[in-house]
Amino acid sequence: MKGLNALFEAAQASPTPLPVATSVFWAHHGTRLAGGDVTYLNRYVLVRVGPAFGACAFEEGELDPSVCAEASGLPLGELLAEDRPLPLRLAALDALLAAELPHHRDPRAEAVSLPEGTPERRAVARDAAIAGLLPDPRGRRVGLIGVVNPLVAAIRERGGECLPCDLNLRRTQWGDEVGSSMEEVLDEADAIVATGMTLGNGTFDTILERCRERDIPLVVYAQSGAAVARALLGEGVTALSAEPFPFSQFSAVPTALYRYRSDGVGAGS
Repeated sequence: MKGLNALFEAAQASPTPLPVATSVFWAHHGTRLAGGDVTYLNRYVLVRVGPAFGACAFEEGELDPSVCAEASGLPLGELLAEDRPLPLRLAALDALLAAELPHHRDPRAEAVSLPEGTPERRAVARDAAIAGLLPDPRGRRVGLIGVVNPLVAAIRERGGECLPCDLNLRRTQWGDEVGSSMEEVLDEADAIVATGMTLGNGTFDTILERCRERDIPLVVYAQSGAAVARALLGEGVTALSAEPFPFSQFSAVPTALYRYRSDGVGAGS
């Protein structure tokens, strides 16, 4: 079965020349939702290939701003090379796959319109759409790898017990302890919801393999690597919420995210 490394290898082995990265840039922003006490700090590296954008979040210190000047205008094959930082490689692969098949043209995609309004209103709508990809979570323990408070609430509202795990966040908005190691969550959960950032920090293949071994659902919510995660549908990824750039937090007007389900996976709305 395919994994992230196999996707990199397939892209690099392409018999036709890979396109050029028109531009490489990054965004760094902070968000604090009303009623919360956590400021989310997000850093993204983005790669544009023709009409498509690829994206990957990264941790502080992983990339230097000079990457934008160094990598813009290079063939994608150079950005996919193993000696490049993983977030840059992931963004390049994401751009390549999104250019080959944009989400809005994929017949498998269900477009969900996020409403006009405040960041809070849009975040609640987005995370309800993500939670709706889970098979009925009532009475299930749902591992959440990469914690955002509205998604914790959405899982609970649908009757699931949330097992939160995050590298940076220590407590949820309601005071629940957030674990820093995903191993216990992967062993105990009946289903996993994982952020696309796991694609760019080297943990995703472990999550994918463990979910395959235990035969439990894996739902990915991705701004990072949305098209990469899509390529793994049916290969261990059972459902996906894909949010290509520009992301919902950068707009106050209606925007779309795209929901995917592998064959045989039931989901509510």
